Amino acid sequence: MYKYVIKRILLTIPVLLGAVFLVFTIMYLTPGDPGTLILGITAKPEDIAALNHKLGADLPFFEQFFNYLKGIVLHFDFGTSYRSGKPVFDSILSRFPTTFQLALWSMLLSSVLGIALGIISAVKQYSVLDNALTTLAMLFAITGLTAPGFWLGLMLMVLFALKLGWLPFGGVDTWQGYILPVITLSLGAAASEMRLTRSTMLETIRQDYIRTARSKGVPEKTVIWKHALRNALLPVVTSMGMNFGGSLGGAVIIETVFGMPGVGMLIVESIRQKDTPVVMAATMFLAVLFCFVMLGVDILYAYIDPRIKAKYKA
Repeated sequence: MYKYVIKRILLTIPVLLGAVFLVFTIMYLTPGDPGTLILGITAKPEDIAALNHKLGADLPFFEQFFNYLKGIVLHFDFGTSYRSGKPVFDSILSRFPTTFQLALWSMLLSSVLGIALGIISAVKQYSVLDNALTTLAMLFAITGLTAPGFWLGLMLMVLFALKLGWLPFGGVDTWQGYILPVITLSLGAAASEMRLTRSTMLETIRQDYIRTARSKGVPEKTVIWKHALRNALLPVVTSMGMNFGGSLGGAVIIETVFGMPGVGMLIVESIRQKDTPVVMAATMFLAVLFCFVMLGVDILYAYIDPRIKAKYKA
């Protein structure tokens, strides 16, 4: 299996290069320069020009890009923040726990709700409960997937924080501050995972080996939880991994709306002030995390389905 892992890691290199090139191009095209940002608008033009020359900001685009890549590859140097003057990863690592907790709790909530409701809906197919859960999932899916995250977050803040006063507007001072952001992130994911779990469970419980297990007198709970669910989990695990990786990046909007000091809010603040080193490093950091999350999902397949493990060995 180690050959497969190495192969997948190597395949992430062009993905990261593409992400770096895209973000670097966008930051290059935005107005402003690091000399003005560091020295301020009241500094002398010659001082600003000298600092830009020292930082290489006056070089052509491709020369700046290759110099940036060279610093990463040869020296593992991601640069220094224009605002704070500190290494960029000092700011990123100090804020990452907030983003990680937000993404983790969002993934757990959406997975628990989606998988549990999907199993119930599949087992109770065509019942009143199945119709109610399916309708509820469609409403959640429409709301969570079509409504902008910032709008949904603001509506939840108006209802639960402003009108009812049950929860804080945001922040990370208490655990209650995570409730509204987690709900905002997990609403659409829970609905999609429920529908996916339901469809895969329905397909699985119609297989011959499920009918054989039932004909042998195996208890229904054992049939569902031991025989059917394990084989139906493969696409659901993929969805969970993608939701978790997507939450790490999607938290940019949610953290800004709820005022949470995470990596997403750091990216937004850095974009506004054109702090290119921080934006580049934070984007690469999240891209690497997403790639490794999906690699972990592929490896987890082998422990869920022995056939895939045998394929890896072959």
